[in-house]
Amino acid sequence: MTWTNRYAGRTAIVTGGASGLGKAVAARIVAEGGKVLLWDVDAAALHAAKEEVGEAYVRAVDVSDQAAVATATAEARNTLGGQIDVLINSAGITGATASVDQYPIDSWLRVIDVNLNGTFYCCRAVVPYMIARGYGRIVNVASVAGKEGNPNASAYSASKAGVIGFTKSLGKELATKGIIANAITPATFESPILDQLPQSQVDYMLSKIPMGRLGEIHETAAMVCFMASEECSFTTASTFDTSGGRTTF
Repeated sequence: MTWTNRYAGRTAIVTGGASGLGKAVAARIVAEGGKVLLWDVDAAALHAAKEEVGEAYVRAVDVSDQAAVATATAEARNTLGGQIDVLINSAGITGATASVDQYPIDSWLRVIDVNLNGTFYCCRAVVPYMIARGYGRIVNVASVAGKEGNPNASAYSASKAGVIGFTKSLGKELATKGIIANAITPATFESPILDQLPQSQVDYMLSKIPMGRLGEIHETAAMVCFMASEECSFTTASTFDTSGGRTTF
C-alpha cells in the first residue's frame, strides 16, 4: 500500500489511542505526514502504543472527566504547535451484557459517560480552537448498534445512537466555519474491545453481517482517515458505514 502525504502540516488528537481503531488511525496519520497526540485512560498502554505508532505524543486522559479534557486540550494546543486540525473520538467501552431489567446501573452510567459524554466533552473543548483557525475535521466513532440496537447491549446501543444524533447537530452548527464533523458506524471488527464481550454476543453480531465475517481494523481506519482529511470536504453531519452490508441507511 502506498502512503500519501495528505496529513503533512496537520495535527490530530486521537482518543482511545492506546489500542484498536484509535491506534491504527494514529499510525496511518503519522505515516501520511501528520503529527498525532494520543489520549487514553491507560497510561502504560499509551507508552507502548507510542512505540508502534511512531512519532506521537501521549497524554493519559479520562474523557469522561470534563475538567481533565479541558486541561488536556489546552496543553494539546501547545504540544501540537499551536493548532488542532483533527479530532478522532475513538475512546469507548461496551459495558455489561445483560437485559434491560437486569442491567447494572453503574455500568449504564459509565458507558454513557465514556461513549457519549466523553465525545461531547472532547468536541466542546476542541471546537473553539478549530473555529479560530477556520479549519477542522471531527470523526466520532459510533456503531451499527446506534442505528439498529443490539439486544443485551442497551447502554452501548443508546450511547452510540446519541453519538450519531450529536454529530448530526454538531456538523450542521459548524457547516459554514470550515469544520467537517461526521460519525462512522462500524459493525464488529477484530479489536481488543471484543475482550469485553462474551463469545455469544460476538457470535450474534457476526450473524448479522451479510459478508459473513468480522471487519478488520485497517478497513475502518482507512475510512476514518479519509473522513479526517481535506479530501472529505462536502459531507458533514452524516454517517459513514463500514458494516459489511449490515446497515445500508
